Amino acid sequence: MIALSDCQYLTPEQYLQLEAESPTKHEYIDGEVFAMAGTTDTHNTISLNLAVLLRNHLRGTSCSVYFADIKARLDEKNCFYYPDLLVTCETQDRETPTYKRFPKLIVEVLSDSTEAFDRGDKFNDYQTLASLEEYILVNTKHQRLEIFRRTKGNIWTFQSYGADAQNIAIQSIDLTVAIADIYEDVEIIESK
Repeated sequence: MIALSDCQYLTPEQYLQLEAESPTKHEYIDGEVFAMAGTTDTHNTISLNLAVLLRNHLRGTSCSVYFADIKARLDEKNCFYYPDLLVTCETQDRETPTYKRFPKLIVEVLSDSTEAFDRGDKFNDYQTLASLEEYILVNTKHQRLEIFRRTKGNIWTFQSYGADAQNIAIQSIDLTVAIADIYEDVEIIESK
């Protein structure tokens, strides 16, 4: 992310107006606006594979999957982020066409420029969403997914799935998916 240094503090409403008119996507963190970096074909292929798998699984339910251009609004942190994928099942989220407040699942596909932020401050901020049940980080250099799950005691647990894993359980939406399907058409040279 690149900070827009010539911008002064923006309210959420000013940010939403700016974003509606901008050809570049920006994330919003407590009044500051940050331009987002582009992605790679590997990132896009993984994101699209997951979006299709999630959409096919959720078809006919009250849940919706959003891909790339829908923001997650974090009221408690005064932030808007663009997750790679999010799933919401809340009817209240139908009222806001450009952002969602009640995601139950968020997926970030990692890149060199965002990995530290996705693992650190962004995940910390996402944890303020009471609706969020799972946070998934998808590696683009190795066939590896890291899943963080919120327990009933509001404790986050961690589970890692590597290339040797056959299936991955996405518990928040009751989906089991093959790791090979997530990485379909993606060439990753596994280091030894």
